[in-house]
Amino acid sequence: MVRRALRTSGTVQGLVTSMTIATLSAATRFTPNAVAELAVHAIRAEADLTPKPGLVDQRGSGAHADMDVATLHASAESLREAFAECASAAAQSVAWPELRYRLGEIGRAGETAMLAATGGVNTHRGALWALGLLSAGAVLGRSTADAVDIAARLASIPDRYSAVPTSNGARARRRFGVSGAAGEAQAGFPHVRLYALPALRTARRAGMDEASARLEALLALMATLDDTCILHRGGATGLSAVQDGARKVLAAGGISTPRGRRHFNALDDTCLSQRLSPGGSGDLLAVTMFLDALDDSALDDSALDNGEAQPCKP
Repeated sequence: MVRRALRTSGTVQGLVTSMTIATLSAATRFTPNAVAELAVHAIRAEADLTPKPGLVDQRGSGAHADMDVATLHASAESLREAFAECASAAAQSVAWPELRYRLGEIGRAGETAMLAATGGVNTHRGALWALGLLSAGAVLGRSTADAVDIAARLASIPDRYSAVPTSNGARARRRFGVSGAAGEAQAGFPHVRLYALPALRTARRAGMDEASARLEALLALMATLDDTCILHRGGATGLSAVQDGARKVLAAGGISTPRGRRHFNALDDTCLSQRLSPGGSGDLLAVTMFLDALDDSALDDSALDNGEAQPCKP
C-alpha cells in the first residue's frame, strides 16, 4: 500500500498567504555561480555513484534504454545556467510571488535546455525543480536550514503560468495519491532531512568510504520514498518490492557486509528484471549531496567571497 506523505517540519508550516506580501532580501551567503557549481556537481556525483539499483551508473543504463552516464553528465551541465539564474533571481530584492514566477520561467527554459542536450530524454526534471528552489534558498538563507525552509515556502506558492503537469511522475502522483516531487519540496524535503542526510553522516562516522556512505543514503531514500518513477513503471507492487529490498540491505548492515551484498544484488536484479527505476530517490540523493556540500562550503569564507564553492566530497 502506498503511504501518505510525511508531514512538513514546523518551520515550514506557516501560511503561504502571509509570505506573499513580504519582500525578500539576499543574505549573500553564496554567489550564484558558486551555488550552480554545487548543484551541477551534486547531479554529476549522483550519476557517477556505482553501483545503484535500477539507475544509470558506470556499469550501464540500469532499467533505462535511453540514457547513460554521458547523457546524465551532459544534462547536468545544461542546467548550470538555470541554477545560476535561480540564485541570481533570488539575490534581487523582490516579493515572493514575483520570485516564484521568475523561478518558474527559469525552470521551463532549463527544461528546454536539458531536453536539447539529451535528445529529448527527461533526465533531471525532478532535480531541476528541487535544486532550482534550493539554489534560490541558498542565496537568501543564512544557513542550510534557512535554504530548505525558503525553498519549501517558494514551492508552496502556485505558479499561475504553469500548465497542468502531464509528466509520468505527475500522472503517478494523481493515480496513487502520493505527494511526489512537488509535495516533497513543499514539506521541506523530509526524506532528505530525516533519512538520507542522517544515513550519509552516520556511515561516514562509522568509517565507510564516501561512495559507500552515499549508497547508504540512497538506500535510505529507496526504503522510505513513495517514488513516482517506480509507481509509474511498477505500480504499488513494484514500489513495495523496491522498498522492502532496500530495507533488507540496510537491516543486514549495508552493502559492505556479505549478507547485505546478497540482498543488494537481489534488489538490483528486481529493478533490472522489472524495469524499475528509483529516479525520485536518485534526484533526492543529488539534493542530499547539495545540502551536505552547502554545510561544508559555509565553513570556507574564501569560497563564498570569490564566487567559488567546495564541491561534494570526492
